[in-house]
Amino acid sequence: MIFNETPIAGAYFTELEKHADERGFFARGWCSREFSDHGLNNRLVQMNISFNRYKHTLRGFHYQVAPYQEDKLLRCIRGAVHDVLLDLRPDSPTYMHHLTVELSAANYRTLLVPKGCANAFLTLQDDTEVTYLVSEFYTPTAERGIRWNDPAFGIRWPAEPAVISAKDRNWPDFVDQRADALVTANQE
Repeated sequence: MIFNETPIAGAYFTELEKHADERGFFARGWCSREFSDHGLNNRLVQMNISFNRYKHTLRGFHYQVAPYQEDKLLRCIRGAVHDVLLDLRPDSPTYMHHLTVELSAANYRTLLVPKGCANAFLTLQDDTEVTYLVSEFYTPTAERGIRWNDPAFGIRWPAEPAVISAKDRNWPDFVDQRADALVTANQE
């Protein structure tokens, strides 16, 4: 596996290290030892699959709060997505910054979304499928979200969502957790 750091601390793109011959290629898409060697969490407890029938389906932004925060390793195995990672860690130098990447079946790229970051994607083709390797069990009471077009982040999407769940459409406006903490401290 080839690990490429991103501008968001703890987030990585991984590329396949292909061993090719006349049959095609062989590559490792996950290796506990290689993740550990890079100081990354190598504990996985679930593999989730997101099948999306229509182009411009939007999913996210989703994340879980402590103590159920999760690392996610995403790969698009059919079709293509415009994926957005959003840093929600108040102590991070890239707090409230985001990065975008196209994940597709053709490019084999994966994205490691670290704990404390939210993730969303917009499908770019019909019948797109994404897999997630996840480090923590899904806990409904710990689930949180951010609306895809929240003005606090100014994210530019390649298209307007054509399909989006009511839950993802109606997340409340994001409140900067650092600003909230300052207001609370000043009132005491």
